[in-house]
Amino acid sequence: MLKLRRRVKVRLKKRYGQHLLISTGVAKKILDVAELGDGDIVVEIGPGTGSLTKEILKTPIKELHCIEIDLEMINELKKLEDERLRIHHADASEFHYCELGKELILLGNLPYNVASLIIERTVFCHHCVKLAVFMVQKEVAEKLIKCSSWLGCFVNTIFQINYVMTVPPRFFLPPPKVQSAVIKLVRKENKTKIDLKKYKAFLTMLFSFRRKTLRNKLTEDLLQKALVDPLKRVEELSLEEIQRLFFIYQLEGA
Repeated sequence: MLKLRRRVKVRLKKRYGQHLLISTGVAKKILDVAELGDGDIVVEIGPGTGSLTKEILKTPIKELHCIEIDLEMINELKKLEDERLRIHHADASEFHYCELGKELILLGNLPYNVASLIIERTVFCHHCVKLAVFMVQKEVAEKLIKCSSWLGCFVNTIFQINYVMTVPPRFFLPPPKVQSAVIKLVRKENKTKIDLKKYKAFLTMLFSFRRKTLRNKLTEDLLQKALVDPLKRVEELSLEEIQRLFFIYQLEGA
C-alpha cells in the first residue's frame, strides 16, 4: 500500500501497469500542449487518484470523462466535486469513445501494459477524436514517430505525431524502470477513405518477418504497380509507399 502526497492510501495493482504521475509541472505541461478551451469535451484515460484530473478541472472545459478500470481509484475520483466530471468504470482499450461526443480531446498517462491497445483504439475512433496527448514509454514514443512498426504506420496515417518531452522516472509513484515521454497526436484531415480493419491486417502482415524482402511477401506485379523496389525490406519503406501498396493490394483483391 502506497501513501500519496495528499495522504491518500491506495494499493497499486501490478496487473494494471500503474505508475501514478505525481508531478504537477508535468500535468500542467500536458494541458499547455492540449490547449483546452471553453466548450471542449475531454476524456482522461487512467486518471488514477486525480493528479491530472484536478488540473483539467481548473480549465473552462464543458465536460470531463474519466475512464478508470480500478474501483479503488474510482472511489478517490468521486471525492472531486465538479458537475462537469463523469466517471466511467471501464477498460480504456475497449471503450467506445464516440459515445461521449464529437471532436473529443483525449489525455492520459497510459498504463504501460495496454498503452499500444489504447493508441490503436484511438485510431479506430479518429472520427470523434481530434487530438490526444498521451504519456507512454519513451521507447514506444520513438517507435511511433519513426513509423518503425505496424502500429507506428497505423497511427501516422491518421494522426500527426509530435514528441513533446521526456519524463524521468522520479515523477511517478512508483518510479518505473524506464523513461517516459509525452506525445501529441493531431488528427490529419484525410480526404481518402480507408478501411482501418483491413489496413491493420495488411500492416501486421507486412511487418511480420521484417527481415525478408518485399518480394517474399507480395507479388512482383503488385510491387511494380506501386513503384516499390522488391528488394527493399518493410522498414525501408516510406509511409507513402506503404499506403500505395495497400490501395493496390485492395484493388487487386489480394
